[in-house]
Amino acid sequence: MAARRSIIVVVVLGAVRILAAHDVITTKITWSREISRIVYKQCAPCHDGNPAFSLLAYAEARPWAKAIKDEVLARRMPPWNAVKGFGEFKNDHGLSQDDLAVISEWVDGGAPEGNPLALPPRPVGEENEAGKTPAGQNVNFTGSMVLQAAVAIIGIQVAEFPGGAVQIFATRPDGTIEPLIWLQNFSPTYNRPYYFRNALRFPAGTQVNITPPTASGALIVQSPPPKAKSAATSTPKRAR
Repeated sequence: MAARRSIIVVVVLGAVRILAAHDVITTKITWSREISRIVYKQCAPCHDGNPAFSLLAYAEARPWAKAIKDEVLARRMPPWNAVKGFGEFKNDHGLSQDDLAVISEWVDGGAPEGNPLALPPRPVGEENEAGKTPAGQNVNFTGSMVLQAAVAIIGIQVAEFPGGAVQIFATRPDGTIEPLIWLQNFSPTYNRPYYFRNALRFPAGTQVNITPPTASGALIVQSPPPKAKSAATSTPKRAR
């Protein structure tokens, strides 16, 4: 009888150890079906092993699950910076509220892998955004400028600013205002061109403003660059 009780105790202790070694799974969200699709689309351009460590496989991402949740909820990763709803961009790597909710539930629910057969095709190499965006020319300005000719703007970039919140918007001659970009936590480390989903067309006489006025911006235009009423406007150069 004592031997039987000893066996039962050993079995129970073994089961407790196994449960303690693994998170309890309380969610139906899995890496294979949902999380991998978010990572492949929004994180793969950096986290494919070059330059940052890879997160493309479950075995690579699982140890970082809690850190991933913390970083995305704090909007530190992906380092997109642009506030959603203030301009629409084709190279948007920011996460939606739905993405954040899915990642949070996955992590809180034990971060299960799921069925590997549900995985989407693995991304191959880094997207060549330069080859997917039309060629344009940069028109730099500080504070504000007035367009002297009609233009089609395909992208925008903050050219120079130490950090913090930056907004750029355009006011057409009829008084209508077009928000171009709002960088809530601009960081020079992650400065990049932001390409609009569709080219924005503005008539001559449109005024472009950047706040704070000490910041510098760059419009990326399809047409020949306009003459601007701004002493800070520099010679146009090819967009990178």
